[in-house]
Amino acid sequence: MTDSGRNVPRRPVAFGPNALEAHGGTQPGPAEVTEVAHQTAAVLVGTGRAVHDPEVTARLVALVDDLGLSTVADLWASRPARSLPGTLWRLYALREWVRRQPVEASRQYAAGMRFTDVAHVVAGMAEPPGPDEVTALADEILTGVFSGDLAVALERAAAFAAVVAAGRAELAHDRDASDPATAASLTASAAAMQRTGEDLLASAALWRTGALD
Repeated sequence: MTDSGRNVPRRPVAFGPNALEAHGGTQPGPAEVTEVAHQTAAVLVGTGRAVHDPEVTARLVALVDDLGLSTVADLWASRPARSLPGTLWRLYALREWVRRQPVEASRQYAAGMRFTDVAHVVAGMAEPPGPDEVTALADEILTGVFSGDLAVALERAAAFAAVVAAGRAELAHDRDASDPATAASLTASAAAMQRTGEDLLASAALWRTGALD
């Protein structure tokens, strides 16, 4: 049982080569894939929140560094955005984007700050928001999932996404005349990031009521 009163599964559920072997080498069915996605997400969050060990928390934050983004995507990316596995996927994908493109992430964030005062405060970004600052914030948000108030961590992630979305929209506006193709791409990615922020905010509300599964 976690500090929020949720049941914690006793052990993680893996679905790699050994599990496939147990199924006679066949691919798992949709129901099994869904069960594995939700169980692994519950184990990860439950274990991280129950252990209270900074070293374990750091390893969980760096999960993608060890497993690779594609492995995490295989586990969780297909689940609904407003579910625990879907939420974790978005958090890890955000962190990975920031780690791979810290200069661009900081540029987009800086471009959106003046349009999103409240979201900027909620995100808790250090100023000025350079590459090191956005990278540190991404790690800090994920750390909060395992060692703080998970709903607050999701709200901070949602706020970060809102600022970045505004920044992408502003950068798209600047390029409308000179580079319409890039402007269109930025506009589409701004809308996608805005949806991500909305989903993370909804997930925070679900967690508070015990309904994020």
